[in-house]
Amino acid sequence: MHTITIVGLGAGDIEQLPLGVYRLLKSSSHLYLRTKEHPVVKDLMAEGVEFQSFDSVYEKHDKFDQVYEEIVHELVSESEKYSIIYAVPGHPLVAEKAVQMLLDLHEEGKIQVSIGGGQSFIDALFASVGADPIDGFQLLDGTSLKLHDIHMNQQLIIGQVYDAFIASEVKITLMELYPYDYEVMLVTAAGSKEEKVDRIPLVELDRVAHLSNLTSLYVPAVKEMASTYKQYATLRGIISTLRGPNGCPWDKEQTHHSLKKYLLEETYELLEAIEEDDIDHMIEELGDVLLQVMLHAQIGEDEGMFTMEEVIESLASKMVRRHPHVFGSVQVENTEQVKANWDEIKKQEKPDEHEPMLKNVAKGMPALMKAYEYQKKAAKVGFDWPDPQGAWEKVWEELKEFENEVENNSENHIKKEFGDILFALINVARFYKIFPEEALSMTNTKFYRRFSYVEEQVLKTGKSFEDFTLQELDQFWNEAKKMNIE
Repeated sequence: MHTITIVGLGAGDIEQLPLGVYRLLKSSSHLYLRTKEHPVVKDLMAEGVEFQSFDSVYEKHDKFDQVYEEIVHELVSESEKYSIIYAVPGHPLVAEKAVQMLLDLHEEGKIQVSIGGGQSFIDALFASVGADPIDGFQLLDGTSLKLHDIHMNQQLIIGQVYDAFIASEVKITLMELYPYDYEVMLVTAAGSKEEKVDRIPLVELDRVAHLSNLTSLYVPAVKEMASTYKQYATLRGIISTLRGPNGCPWDKEQTHHSLKKYLLEETYELLEAIEEDDIDHMIEELGDVLLQVMLHAQIGEDEGMFTMEEVIESLASKMVRRHPHVFGSVQVENTEQVKANWDEIKKQEKPDEHEPMLKNVAKGMPALMKAYEYQKKAAKVGFDWPDPQGAWEKVWEELKEFENEVENNSENHIKKEFGDILFALINVARFYKIFPEEALSMTNTKFYRRFSYVEEQVLKTGKSFEDFTLQELDQFWNEAKKMNIE
């Protein structure tokens, strides 16, 4: 089995090449370069070094994965004939996907790979921008930059910013977090005689003309907390401070039990914002619900019971486990199959535990929502009317019983029978796939808007409500209906 020796061309010119790497390049009769667009290559060509580059492979494919696959395939094929040298910019183990693919094949025993060293562009880049890596930094790929990977309180080095299209994509992603005029630095050919450093506002990133495969973007860390409010880590730090020794007395006094009512209130305010289709209000109320989650998690951490990481891990693992049709090989055709799979997986997670079926259903929910969830759960095991007709008959039956108790003037029984009417109506709603809480919220909103119209008309007259008869007020109400106020 022949060996593929992988070496790095460094970040600068030939003077910075390690002697061992230089000798390998000079002596190899089978030298392959990822790209010839590198300062060292000009000097090697001047010294008569012969090589084959993969630049044409980049031009052939639209996706980088296809490029890397062809490079690896070609190198493996050539290594079956003789030992070869594969040279890449920088260091072989820094931002080189094809190298990682070759190493995977090496681990599987399919090929023989040796890493021959080289100088990473990272050292040269930090020298170019005058920054200290000890302050913490992230090395990210500009061709696959994800918003949630970015930590604004750390320095960023974003590689592969080699053309205007990639620069534009990187700019758009960064501007989701950073101000448009945030100063960044484009570094090309760091550490070489051709080094170029451009200090520019972020918004001009894709307007620089001399981008190349030797270009990287340096983004300084953000020091002001107010500029990092979009980051989860900042929010977590704020909550920790509020609960800390020098924090807010109210926040420090809260417990899981004392916060229950606030979680419920904020949830209902979110539901109201959703019902109103008010995006700004939804953003605010989602934040308030998240605040409650963060406070509960912080209390758990303060008491040494659990951490937010455990909460997130539990949720993430459950989502993956209960979605095998997304993260596994299970095939589903509709949402009913998804729900059936979900319930079956839940049973498998606790196979030996038996508890009343309704014990943990809708815990802590208001009565209306709890009734709906109870009925759904019972229906799953067959305790249900076969069709809506049975549910309707139950409504009429409960109405009659309510009328009888009203005639008997029994306060306690009247209350019970009225509850039975509501329960029976919820059953009807379920058959028609109506979520009763949502339906009642819609009616509440409609009543609010129409009554507000009635109030507005009363105020216009300069009179008070007491000056109007019910029939007169009802005329205003009918006007609101005709105006389609919903």
